[in-house]
Amino acid sequence: MIQNQSHKLRVGILGTRGIPNNYGGFERWAEQLSAGLVRRNCQVTVYNSHFHPYQSKTYKGVSIIKKWDPKGFGLVSQFIYDLLCVLNARKQKFDVIIQLGYTTSSVWAWLLPKKVKIIYNMDGMEWQREKYKGLLKTYLKKAEKWAVKYSDVIIADSEPIKHYLDNKYNIHSEFVAYPAQVFNNPDEKILDKFNLKRENYYLLIARFQPDNNLELIIKGVLKSNTSKQLVVVGDYHNRYGRYLRKKYGDKRVVFLGKLYNKLELDNLRYYSAIYFHGHSAGGTNPSLLEAMATNCLVCAHDNEFNYSVLENNAYYFKNELQIIAVLNDFSGKESKKGWIKNNLDKLHQHYKLEDIIDKYYKLF
Repeated sequence: MIQNQSHKLRVGILGTRGIPNNYGGFERWAEQLSAGLVRRNCQVTVYNSHFHPYQSKTYKGVSIIKKWDPKGFGLVSQFIYDLLCVLNARKQKFDVIIQLGYTTSSVWAWLLPKKVKIIYNMDGMEWQREKYKGLLKTYLKKAEKWAVKYSDVIIADSEPIKHYLDNKYNIHSEFVAYPAQVFNNPDEKILDKFNLKRENYYLLIARFQPDNNLELIIKGVLKSNTSKQLVVVGDYHNRYGRYLRKKYGDKRVVFLGKLYNKLELDNLRYYSAIYFHGHSAGGTNPSLLEAMATNCLVCAHDNEFNYSVLENNAYYFKNELQIIAVLNDFSGKESKKGWIKNNLDKLHQHYKLEDIIDKYYKLF
């Protein structure tokens, strides 16, 4: 671990709903990164939405600033929240500001303090997401361009994203993946809470949005010959979630809702027969790395982002027929233990938490 006692770098982390994680992948990474930077003698501040349930002003040595986030108005809420965070950041004496994502924040990038180094973690190519169409898709392409224009360093979380950014904008972006911590303490008794049995269910963890291919996966499972249940974890309290729950109220599909207890999530992953990863837009998704870290046998949407991580150590699908074929021919998790071992080896080599945080620290 790199440490520097001579000067406390002052780091601001913007672009998430806040820490500790109560929302998704970026929040999980903000929680890990901020605490890791504190261990490296940095003075770190993370911005939280005002409705975040965590009430303390510090978390593991990280300062927390809450700003108003008018939840319930979609992208409009994000624009307002991002603006308030940026305006507050102008008053702080940060050395470095890390923006996690650019969808709404890059609109305000010109307002960021000029003497501060700005790092954008670009996540994925947001304009590719199925839910964005027409003028909104055009806007997102511009937002991507603004993020590149107003940053000192661009971080790509996958090799395909780096290749795309470098070629499109004639820049040198930095490839820094997300970390994953290998899970070594399974407890089968935790399954009792969910009325599940070891390897007698498939698992899908995702936000309820079309480009995560939840409906495609559900259709494939229901049309296959399997008797196993599909357990779906995610906050279904949106239009797409309500649609799926109403249409697929089958006893073989279990909608657990949102779940943030990492021990429970890790055990659900560990004991699943197959973990479905339907993400089709974006770079390296943290939930995929977490699945690999918990001995999951993965069946992933067939795209360059997922393949760059899993390579030949997973099943792949692009349509429900391919899912049906995988499940009808499935002979058990043990038959693919070589894939699982290869994925774990890859995590040990390239995705260690402290190594990834060191890469960020070196950028500063």
